[in-house]
Amino acid sequence: MEDQNQTSSEPNQEPTDDPMVDDESSPTILDITSFQLHDLSSIEFPPSLIELDFTANRLSALDPRIAHLSNLKKLSLRQNLFDDAGVDPISCWDALSGLEELVLRDNKLMKVPDVSIFKRLLVFDVSFNEISSSNGLSKVSNTLKELYVSKNEVTKMEEIDHFHELLILEFGSNRLRVMENLQNLTNLQELWLGRNRIRTVNLCGLKCIKKISLQSNRLTAMTGFEACVALEELYLSHNGIAKMEGLSTLVNLRVLDVSSNKLTEIADIGNLTQLEDLWLNDNQIASVEGIDEAVAGSREKLTTIYLERNPCANAPNYYTNLRQIFPNVEQIDSEIFA
Repeated sequence: MEDQNQTSSEPNQEPTDDPMVDDESSPTILDITSFQLHDLSSIEFPPSLIELDFTANRLSALDPRIAHLSNLKKLSLRQNLFDDAGVDPISCWDALSGLEELVLRDNKLMKVPDVSIFKRLLVFDVSFNEISSSNGLSKVSNTLKELYVSKNEVTKMEEIDHFHELLILEFGSNRLRVMENLQNLTNLQELWLGRNRIRTVNLCGLKCIKKISLQSNRLTAMTGFEACVALEELYLSHNGIAKMEGLSTLVNLRVLDVSSNKLTEIADIGNLTQLEDLWLNDNQIASVEGIDEAVAGSREKLTTIYLERNPCANAPNYYTNLRQIFPNVEQIDSEIFA
């Protein structure tokens, strides 16, 4: 199962003939996506603009005219050639202090830029850069709802404890070894930490979280999620987990992905009545015998189950047996049933 930690930058779209504006009389949206522009000298910036999107161009410097767009709420500089010096001017643009969304994804940043001027920021994205430290996040507004720092070279989760309103935190594809400084993020709904070097689960007491990804880490145990009773989706594939445990309290779980581990049997999910998707492929499960009891609580609910590349998947009548056990199953491995 893929999660958003494993996505890469989207391919360039075919440019249209003209930049898109939503209304010629008083445009509020200007979309200059995929024009491959090196500068913005040919572009006009109406003062009424609320959203400005420069995704997939060749920009390395900010046009100073943007500094006067006092109505601007969303600014995307995604997939350009900005380095630290290229985005530095934005820290002094007082007229943009009402900005709510700033996307600097997929550029050449080496550090978290100074965005302290934006007191109402809700979304901040610096993913797919070359940032080695989360230093600088302490200056980001505590109004933030979504923070994306994936695909960088960050080694520690620091300067995030003031984000009391944060709903989504993404630190996937970095160099993290420890889960830390999460205790104040009491409203957090989604935590994406795939492709790191984490060995132990430490959610610092978070209880309201609904989605967690720790795919492609170095976990050997599944414990640490017991208090996350609101959890709906849990992704733990590509680790070294040998035993299913610590799951019985997760009564709201709908999706469980423990594929590509070292599991030999299915356990501790018998009372999970909401489970719809169960991914167990690429483990060492020898037989489907007893699986009806192991997944008793969700026999009627389960619609998708993956067991391919386990020894049990080679048994005669494999699909037939599973369809009898799970009457409402719609997909077994790659087989989809009408």
